[in-house]
Formats: sequence, C-alpha cells, structure tokens
Amino acid sequence: MSQPDPSPRSRWRSVLVWGVLAFAGLVPVIAALQSPQLQWRDPIYIMAGFAGIIAMGVMLVQPFLATTALPGLSIVQSRLFHRRLGGLIVFAVIVHVGGLWITSPPDVVDVLLLRSPTPFAVWGLAAMWAVFAAALLARFRHLMPLRLWRWGHTALVVVVVLGTVVHAAQITGTMEPFSKALLSLGLIAALSLAIARRKVWLIGLRGR
Repeated sequence: MSQPDPSPRSRWRSVLVWGVLAFAGLVPVIAALQSPQLQWRDPIYIMAGFAGIIAMGVMLVQPFLATTALPGLSIVQSRLFHRRLGGLIVFAVIVHVGGLWITSPPDVVDVLLLRSPTPFAVWGLAAMWAVFAAALLARFRHLMPLRLWRWGHTALVVVVVLGTVVHAAQITGTMEPFSKALLSLGLIAALSLAIARRKVWLIGLRGR
C-alpha cells in the first residue's frame, strides 16, 4: 500500500529545515573562499583550514540526526547518516591536524604538549580528543549500558561543540566573522535542543 503524499505544509517545512541547515553550513565555507588571506597560504595549510570549517558544518547536522528530527529521514536512515557523518568529522579533524603538522610541526607539537602560547590551541586540543573519544565510544556502544553510554557520549559531544566554538572564535583567519558566529550559535542551539529533546538525564531513572 503506497504512502499518501506529504501535505504542502510538510513539504514547505522540509524545504525550510534543509535550507536553513544548508545555508548555515555552506555559507561559512563559501565566505572563507573569498578571504584575501588565502593568497599567502600554502595549499596544504588551506586544505587543513577548510577541513576544520567543513567539520563544523557537519557537526551542525549531527544533533538533528541523533534526535531523528530531520524531515524525510526514517529512524534507521537518521542513525545510519549519523554514524557516517561522525566518521566524516573524525576524518576532517585528522586532515585538519595533519595538514597543520605538515606545514608547521613545532607548533603542533607545542599544542599536543600543552606548551602553545595561543589560548585557542587548548580548546582545539580538547575538541580533537573529545571527537576521537566520542567516535570510539560509539564504536563500542553495544558493550555498555544505555544510560552510561548516552551520558558519556553526550558529555563528550558537549566538549566537542564548546571546544570547537571557542577555538574558532579565538582564531582570526580565513573564516568570515559573521558566518562563523552564525554557525557557532547554530551548533550550540542544535546541541541544546537535542539534549533537551532526548532528556539524557532521565535515562535510567524511569526504568528504561
């Protein structure tokens, strides 16, 4: 039996939701492409920088996938895309850090050893390790109680988002300030809504 066609209201809602996400995620990338600073950067450095910007854009979608709030996607599809985009974020972070390592190894070593004089480095380092830890936790989800896993994963994602936002805010680079602020606010809002919707703090308190 075929499913009924979605109502015009539902179609417009889908277009609005996907359009807002695409705008908030793509505009920072497009704006960064216009930055005059690109003229004095090495190609590998540019690639590393854009990997970080793309990772931020992908992060914006993850809370909506985790709560199956994106129209047009089933629960199974949302979870599948959530896992795949999580892998993409890990890859983007590796490219981001690896590119910076190639262009300036001493700076990356100082960051890893917490010797960097730049305050944004600590936030970036915290976000990086939290990304890796969240991905590792997701990989072994089946080995953990649901309550423990969800609390741990949520806590790590909070560190990822806050660390990324502060890291980006303290860097004066190729990202255009207004679009960067828009994306950062979107990340915080999306994560906050997802946490409120999932009610992570109630898991295990109502017999689940």
